[in-house]
Order: sequence, then structure tokens, then C-alpha cells
Amino acid sequence: MGEILAVGVTHYPPLTGRDETMAAILRRMLKNPELPEKYRHAENWPAPMCEEWGSDEGLSAARRHREALVTWFRKVRARIDEFKPDFILMWGDDQYENFKEDVVPPYCIYAYDSIEFGPPHDNVWNENERKFCLPGNPVAAKSLASSLLEAGFDPAYAYRPLHHPLGHAFAYALLYLDYDREGFNHPVVPFAINCYGRRVLAQHGGLPVFVNPPSEAQLDPPSATPQRLFDLGAATAKILSESPWRVVLMASSGWSHAFLTAKNHWLYPDTPADRTLYDSLRAGDYQAWRSRRLSAIEDSGQQEILNWMCLVGALEQLNRRPSETDFVPTWIFNSSKCFLVA
Repeated sequence: MGEILAVGVTHYPPLTGRDETMAAILRRMLKNPELPEKYRHAENWPAPMCEEWGSDEGLSAARRHREALVTWFRKVRARIDEFKPDFILMWGDDQYENFKEDVVPPYCIYAYDSIEFGPPHDNVWNENERKFCLPGNPVAAKSLASSLLEAGFDPAYAYRPLHHPLGHAFAYALLYLDYDREGFNHPVVPFAINCYGRRVLAQHGGLPVFVNPPSEAQLDPPSATPQRLFDLGAATAKILSESPWRVVLMASSGWSHAFLTAKNHWLYPDTPADRTLYDSLRAGDYQAWRSRRLSAIEDSGQQEILNWMCLVGALEQLNRRPSETDFVPTWIFNSSKCFLVA
């Protein structure tokens, strides 16, 4: 019988950069020509946002935010090393990187022999040309795809990249798990989820379009429903728990994103909605996750939480509660983050 360790992390892109640039997304949102004038001035922001911005425009808060995230990555890394997995299965989103106009699968298992990735230029490690290569596990990936098909799911699968070697939802999480550059050699099977759904092509899975934004008719078909992804995660956990492998099941994403939360003028995330889900997660009330509507997820800018929907489905299947978890909130750094070990 297989053994499973479940973990949840973030792939927050600004963590690759320096503290001075961590609030760059907020600064860009402040240039929105449609932003109500009062929100261009920090004194009119919500009080917790003003406090986090402080007198140094978020620099002190950036240092604290980095410390909290890196501390958690070190903790998760230690648990993974201790577990000694045969491979890590990572649920992550593709933001107009590997999948573009030619095909957008609702979810896809990468049965790669190996994966190559590296940090962006001008990064905190000063590694502008460095590349990393990790082994995949095509045997396990194909076995999982076959079993999911037999169970009534319809995963796409791929033996090589299409447009991009590895999207940042996977690459950055792996970079952070080796933040101290000690070496990280665990095999990885990426499992891509189309989290951005209606905006993955129309908005290139990224920042909002301020001038001539796409109309409803120009948006794309939706992502898979939360219920389907929850059940997909449960089926994955069942299959792998009956396999011969030791597997880490990992979700990689931030939670609500400011640049996806129109009701907050794209300035700050929907922290109350995140807190509600977090409380349900800690309490083991997993059906509260499964019952969350996709329209509510989109309204709260929580598209990437669909990666965690798979993980939470796995937790229910395994009848497992988190042994360690934490919510790292922010008002000025685009997305709050959650970490989990179970």
C-alpha cells in the first residue's frame, strides 16, 4: 500500500525578487485609470492595509512577509525530506505559459522524464542564468492517468512541454523549497489545473486589462467546477494510497488575488473569504470547500484555490486533518498565503 504526505504551499512570484519590489503589483494597480480617485491615497485604504503600508511604503512589511514564507518553506522542506517520497505530485495552475490558444485542458498530468526550470532574471539569489533539472516519474504519471480514466475522470496527459518547459506555479514552489540552495532532488510529477478558466486566454492568466477589457462574450469557457476538482483530488489520493509508492501530494498557489478581485478595485485580496475557507480547512469541514460555487470563487479572486480544492478532496479521502497549518495574510502583497502539512 502506498503512503502519502499532504502539503500545501504558495508559488508567490514576488518572493523571487527583492523586498523593495514586493509591492510592485499594488503600485501597478494604482495606475488603473478607472480607479476611484480616493483610492490613490493610502489614507483612504482599509485600516489594516494602511498599517501594513506604513511610513516606508511596505518595505518593513515585505521583510516580515518574506521571513514568514521562507520559514514555512523550510518547515515543509524538512517534512518532505524526512518522508523520503518516491515522487511529489504537484497541483498547480498554468497562466498562459504551456497551454495557449491551441489547447487548454481542464487538467493535465505531465509524464515527463525530467523537468527544467530556473528563476527569473534579477532574482534574490543572483542566479540570472542558472537552470535546475529534476527527474520526473513517467511510469507513475501514466499509471495515475490510466487509473483516473478507469475511475471516470478524463485527464489529459503529456510527455513533453508544449510552449513552456514548466509554468511558474510549479517552478517557483520548487525554487522556494530549496530557498537555501542545499539541493533538491525529489522526482516531480506536475498536475496542471486550469484555474484561471474564463480569463486564462482572454486575460492571459494575469493582470486585469484596464483599457478595452474583454467583454463577457470574449471570455473563455470556465474552469472545471470546484466539486469536480475536489472529487479529482479524492480519486487521486485513493489511487495513490493503493499504489506501491510513497507520494507527496502538494497544492501550489496563493489564495485570493488582489488583481483578480474587481469588487476591491483590484487593490487588495478578499481576506474574509479566505479566512472562511481557512477556518473550514482547520476544522476538517471539507464539504464546505466542495460546496463553494465557482462564481463565488471568481468573485473573491480565489481562482488559484482550485489547486487546493484537489488537495482538500485528497484530505477527505484520506480522512486526515492538518497536523500543521498557517494563514499568512496581507493587504498590500497581492495574495494571502496558506501552508499545510497533513
